[in-house]
Amino acid sequence: MSDHSERDLLRELFPETAREEFGTGVSVTVPTLGLYPVADGRMALVSGGHLAELEPLEQKGSKAAHCDLCHVTRSRSEAGVFRVRATERTTLYLTLCLNTEHCQRRAGKQGLEALAARVLSLAAVGREE
Repeated sequence: MSDHSERDLLRELFPETAREEFGTGVSVTVPTLGLYPVADGRMALVSGGHLAELEPLEQKGSKAAHCDLCHVTRSRSEAGVFRVRATERTTLYLTLCLNTEHCQRRAGKQGLEALAARVLSLAAVGREE
């Protein structure tokens, strides 16, 4: 994504490594917020120092799907279903556009913040148990 550079991600997620690599220069860092593709079709939802891993599920059916982030209805070839596990017994299922860059632009910062709050609050509850 063009919103965040590798340097920004390192500073946000791995501050010690960023200090080692880039020094302690004073800079204003914007908290990282976004949905990023990872290996094996997985997605990472990052909000500040919090991270949730979204695991893709096998595509079944041919009906259209409604994206939980940008709230646009997409064909099954353009949307995927993802699973977020908070605990052994608590799982959240999300439908998201597969083209996350355009989806995030449509949703805007408020949409991303709302999705992050929903997913990460579930993960926080799972860590408390």
